Amino acid sequence: MNRLAFATARLLRRDAPLAALSVPQSALLADLSGQHVALIGNARALADQAHGAQIDAADRVIRINRAPMPDAASHGTRTDWLALATRLPDADRARLAPGRILWMSPKRKRLDWASASSDGFYLHPLADIDLLAGRLGAPPTTGAMMIDLLLRSDLASLTLYGFDFFASLSLSGRRAAADVPHDFAAEAAWVADLLQRDHRLTLIR
Repeated sequence: MNRLAFATARLLRRDAPLAALSVPQSALLADLSGQHVALIGNARALADQAHGAQIDAADRVIRINRAPMPDAASHGTRTDWLALATRLPDADRARLAPGRILWMSPKRKRLDWASASSDGFYLHPLADIDLLAGRLGAPPTTGAMMIDLLLRSDLASLTLYGFDFFASLSLSGRRAAADVPHDFAAEAAWVADLLQRDHRLTLIR
């Protein structure tokens, strides 16, 4: 697909041509087999902690959206995969230099050509997003979609950093919980249940 065909498919909301740019979900998940994965959320509280070295020691470091990283001591330095639900400014793309981009938003019109044409690009299926939204009773955050996706793999462990379900707000903006469409209480309860049922999952508070 060239750039013009991509723009046309995006404008007309034709998901099949866009999905053809994506690696299969099975291949994405196979890449995680046996790995210790760190998923980094954007909670402001993470900046007050010192988990950077532990984050960078993971086999795979996955960050979310613009992924603010105020200090290596708190956030680490690596970005192996970047999960997006918003357009990524060129400066952030250069700063993060992700090895793979995952587009998690159902809003395909926000998807940019640089991301869609990048090596290893992954497009999260609309059906998976809808299924999780039904479970949570609200549109899921990018973090929730990533947790749901990653735990389908045969990874060895998944450790969550910077997830406090908006209690300390987000480093990536000034919006309050009432300004976004997500149900953070539902997501917190869902993760609490996962922690009880899946020994691979750890939440660093």
